[in-house]
Amino acid sequence: MSGALEGITVLDLSQGAAGPTCAMHLGDLGATILKVEPPGGEWGRGLGPPFVEGVAAAFLGMNRNKRSVVIDLKKPGGSEVVLRIAERCDVALESFRPGVADRLGIGYEAMEARNPRLIYAAISAFGQHGPWRDRPGVDGVVQAMGGIMSVTGAADGPPVKVGVPAADMAGGVYMSMTILAALVARERTGHGQRVDVSLLDSLLAYQVVPLSMFLAGGQSPQRLGSAAPYAAPNEAYATRDGHVMVAAYTSKRWPALCNVLGKPELANDPRFDTNEKRVENRAGLREILEPLFRTRSTPEWIKLLDDSDVLCGPLLTYEELVAEDHVADGDSLVTVKHPAIGEISAPVFPGRMSETSGDVSGPPPPIPGEHSEAILGECGFEPAEIRELVRSGVLNRIDER
Repeated sequence: MSGALEGITVLDLSQGAAGPTCAMHLGDLGATILKVEPPGGEWGRGLGPPFVEGVAAAFLGMNRNKRSVVIDLKKPGGSEVVLRIAERCDVALESFRPGVADRLGIGYEAMEARNPRLIYAAISAFGQHGPWRDRPGVDGVVQAMGGIMSVTGAADGPPVKVGVPAADMAGGVYMSMTILAALVARERTGHGQRVDVSLLDSLLAYQVVPLSMFLAGGQSPQRLGSAAPYAAPNEAYATRDGHVMVAAYTSKRWPALCNVLGKPELANDPRFDTNEKRVENRAGLREILEPLFRTRSTPEWIKLLDDSDVLCGPLLTYEELVAEDHVADGDSLVTVKHPAIGEISAPVFPGRMSETSGDVSGPPPPIPGEHSEAILGECGFEPAEIRELVRSGVLNRIDER
């Protein structure tokens, strides 16, 4: 089954997490991804531990469905090679700090002059404009400056970084959406454009619920652990042997929860008889509910709550999650075979399409420069040109690393 983006070629100059994740998603959807790496490979290959045969597991999870060419942009002629490849591409994706691509000779104006139909996509920490434009930034820094750490953690604890690279992942997803929109616009206009996505703006959009609440009322959200600021009960409770997440804040499910807990009188308690009151009296409600949940095991509570149509779920570790039949026997994870590393498992692209779903099972994450000469040949370079680029050190051959 062909992918929705079959026939689209992406020149991926990005490194780290946001850009590579974006490019991988486009590859999963059928695009051809040409990954340009510096000599020795991009820095994300060392993003560990853990490592698999010397390659960061995180890198392997974000770089399937790509081919790699290693080009030394610091050598004379390196930028010209990239520009010639860009002539054959639909999208160019980079994650340099603002201004770096221009200094290297591979910025938007240089590429647009060679290929007016090109979508030039730039991911940066803080965007191309504004006082923070030139600040360096990675996921943790953006999480700190983007507000999300201020609302994450226990009420009586310090601010906490989200346990996943939220800014990077949000940036990669929003850039994927933006590139797809630009490709649709190109069908209408006939020409490409520059698109910019910052990790900061992506993280702000990711926080649309609490940030909208703040902008409307002027009150900063408080850290609430697993609880939601707009609903109660909607949080995790400790059980006899673990935790159960309970969402019983609607007018139907709140009384149902009270019945399951053996406390039907709580449903009409004037402190708790509306969601707004339960939010206002959250601490008092938790004091009542916590000891009740500790009387049974998590599986017991799940059975009782499910039978009463109370939304709930167990708190699963990664080890428990991947062992669940729904994940292990479903199609939530994909395994690809790498010639040097063996089998690699990672989450699939979550979008499902009945006709153009693409292929998330290969090719595997590339070895640096694995396809250097093949890619240049496909982009119109003559064999003699390729040999000279290898001799001069602009192009790295896989058998010479």
